[in-house]
Amino acid sequence: MRLALISDIHGNLPALQAVLADIARRGITQIANLGDSLSGPLWPEETAVLLRQQSWPQLAGNHERQLLTQHLSRMAASDRHARQQISPATLQWLASLPPTHRMGEVLLCHGTPTSDLAYCMETVTPTGCHMATPTELDARLGQETARLIACGHTHLPRTLCAPDGRRVVNPGSVGLPAYDDDNPHFHLVENGSPDARYAIVERLAHGWQVDLLALPYDFESAAAQAARNGRPDWAHALRTGYALVSLT
Repeated sequence: MRLALISDIHGNLPALQAVLADIARRGITQIANLGDSLSGPLWPEETAVLLRQQSWPQLAGNHERQLLTQHLSRMAASDRHARQQISPATLQWLASLPPTHRMGEVLLCHGTPTSDLAYCMETVTPTGCHMATPTELDARLGQETARLIACGHTHLPRTLCAPDGRRVVNPGSVGLPAYDDDNPHFHLVENGSPDARYAIVERLAHGWQVDLLALPYDFESAAAQAARNGRPDWAHALRTGYALVSLT
């Protein structure tokens, strides 16, 4: 099996188009989308139209759940922009997406096997965000038996192995290379470049090979769209790979 993993597109249509073109150039026909596809100040409906045409597995992340369940008045800015732009057909499509999906010995999820909101390979403390310890990773995987667990959510491309050999991979974010969050403590997530991220996993004789890819694309068009829609924080992140806010 040779599988391309994409996640956290966040309505960034030019980044998605660049990634899909690169996947096709490599001759890969199996693709999976791990969720958080539309929310953000970019092109939510246009991105949805493209994704709705695909036959490959696609998941609902926490932002899909929020778009479907939260009242518009309670939504944060990224969800609110997306909700105001997407069509009834897209809402119906979002409602059809599962939170997890199995492909043989691979489990697809958004956050962890049991949560679309928890981080899998990162731990947030009052001092910031750091890589999970083997014990923390093992606890978050729980009783999941899949040998490869693919997750997104944190936008950080990474692969780790649990103590029993289960491998976890996060392909990173197609569409947003940096953000800040305050759950459960304020922290920054930054990749340090504006590239679109995705991963290729391949089953070999002795286990899974993981290639984490950083792909250049026309990020300026996405940054300009974010600025037009009143989001200088997104524009900065899209241009630089760093969050606009600072911990200092």
